[in-house]
Amino acid sequence: MKLPEDGKLLRIFVGESDRCGDRPLYEAVTLKARELGLAGATVLRGIMGFGADSRMHTAKLLELSEDLPVVIELVDTGANLEKLMPFLDENVKEGLITLEDVKVVKYRHS
Repeated sequence: MKLPEDGKLLRIFVGESDRCGDRPLYEAVTLKARELGLAGATVLRGIMGFGADSRMHTAKLLELSEDLPVVIELVDTGANLEKLMPFLDENVKEGLITLEDVKVVKYRHS
């Protein structure tokens, strides 16, 4: 698969404990992106953060480390990322979703 130089970066900020049915939301989003044939996805686990409710989530304290921030990043064409939007609208109950322009320098596999 070849990506054009002008792409889009979709970032989805959710909590580690957010669910979609019987699985973690980050896993469900990643599997849906793969099912739709998107170029790829990366899930990043944060060590500290807060959202709209200003509640702090941190790995420092055991009782606060159960719902750490998670960021799902996907880079593809805008048209391809749009295919994921209905799934996100239905399943992301709390969080933040951003979309920005990116310049793809290289996208290859062996």
